[in-house]
Amino acid sequence: MESYGMSHTKEPEQFVCTCSLSRVITKTEEGPACKVLLLPKHSMEGLRRCWREVLPVLAHHVRHHCRYHHHLADRSKRLALSQFFHPMNLQEELASGLETKPGDLTCRSQRLMLKAGLIYPSSPGCYSYMPFTVRAMEKLVRVIDGEMQAIGGQKINMPSISSAELWRKSERWDLMGKELFRLTDRHSKDYCLGPTHEETVTDMIASQGSLSYRQLPLLLYQITRKFRDEPKPRFGLLRSREFYMKDMYTFDASEEAAHLTYNLVCDAYSSLFQHLGLQVVKVQADAGNIGGEMSHEFQLPATIGEDRLLVCSGCRFAANVEAMSSGQKECPQCQGALSETKGIEVGHTFYLGTKYSSIFNASYMNDQNKPAVAEMGCYGLGVTRILAAAIEVLSTEGSIRWPRLIAPFQACLIPPKKGSKEEAAAAHMDNLYDDMMELLPLMKGEAILDDRTHLTIGKRLNDADKMGYPYVVVAGKKVLESPSQFEVWCQSTGEVRFLTKEGVIDLLRSVEAA
Repeated sequence: MESYGMSHTKEPEQFVCTCSLSRVITKTEEGPACKVLLLPKHSMEGLRRCWREVLPVLAHHVRHHCRYHHHLADRSKRLALSQFFHPMNLQEELASGLETKPGDLTCRSQRLMLKAGLIYPSSPGCYSYMPFTVRAMEKLVRVIDGEMQAIGGQKINMPSISSAELWRKSERWDLMGKELFRLTDRHSKDYCLGPTHEETVTDMIASQGSLSYRQLPLLLYQITRKFRDEPKPRFGLLRSREFYMKDMYTFDASEEAAHLTYNLVCDAYSSLFQHLGLQVVKVQADAGNIGGEMSHEFQLPATIGEDRLLVCSGCRFAANVEAMSSGQKECPQCQGALSETKGIEVGHTFYLGTKYSSIFNASYMNDQNKPAVAEMGCYGLGVTRILAAAIEVLSTEGSIRWPRLIAPFQACLIPPKKGSKEEAAAAHMDNLYDDMMELLPLMKGEAILDDRTHLTIGKRLNDADKMGYPYVVVAGKKVLESPSQFEVWCQSTGEVRFLTKEGVIDLLRSVEAA
């Protein structure tokens, strides 16, 4: 056994043991000078003498090292605004230069998302999503996953590039026209960037041979990027060339079973929008180039909407104008008057029948062990469009408002300004944050500390209002009182309350339970 050496590295302080032939080096308290003990080779007594001197020094530095990292751990669990890449006030002029006309920048959601630094325009109809937007989108995806998997949906992921051969087989290569982004590889093979995946998924199912009727219904879905060569991209994420969509494809053993699946998915869509707090209307729709025998859109009424809707005041009937007879003014169900409104399409469902399954021979073995063509449906949700549409209808002209479930953060904590009288009570905010993380499990990762203490509370409160955090907690003048009280802003109602630390935690606990 050789004697051992110990060397010191810079912050964070660590000791690294190294093998040395005949010495042990230790870091002393006095400074960087090293104490060197020369030991006879293979001397056990020398080794024991060495460790009697080394261990106390080592123990001291281990304790210091642990305290240092414990302190860092306390700080690291506090999410601070300054840690995020969050460019503010992205100018509208930058986006208008990328749109077809400067006048197209008239959409509330687009203006607010640009000013809040949530999206960055890179080319016409294409945007980079900033960290806060990605957080909101990932939350929305989790909600969608929950609804789709609750009805038996299985998540897959298909390629963005689709073979032209498949699209020619379904005759949509020419039907889709310029809407397809087309490309040719080095082998002169044609492809497109998929705006939808009916051909790809049906070909995949057909390639597996005949399914058993016991495996049906089969509900496959993905959430991925889609591409559409919009002739006039506008309104930010509401009409873009690259976007995120949830598309589900279902395979059933009979028309009756396919209708049951269709209603099941439509009910899941209604449940999703109800949970988000969005008053979405299900309307009859034209099947368009997707095709099929039945189609419905899920429309969010909005003045900026590009779809014209006819809604009956006497019953629940609603339809897209495109799906109605020209000039029809009476409800086909109750003969009541139809009124026109505008909407943003956030979801679309199609009963396809055997339109694609017969072309690609996607079949199953029925209960008589004979092959039969599967009945299909397809169902889309515009993920990024839902984000923008929600901001469009819930927000004010100057401030974003999110559905609470998908807000990037549930709470923003604003400590006192540096150099102010209230700064003496800054520790109260740190204690509140730490207690929230300990006592409110669902709030972990959901509270952000606006640590830009060089700015006034008013400036930071104004920024928080624009960002739309559901709750904003401010350490203002009342934090110096006894008992210490925080100013709590509820963004959805505009209500302001003064609460103790315990009161803030009780309020947020009630939000968790909701």
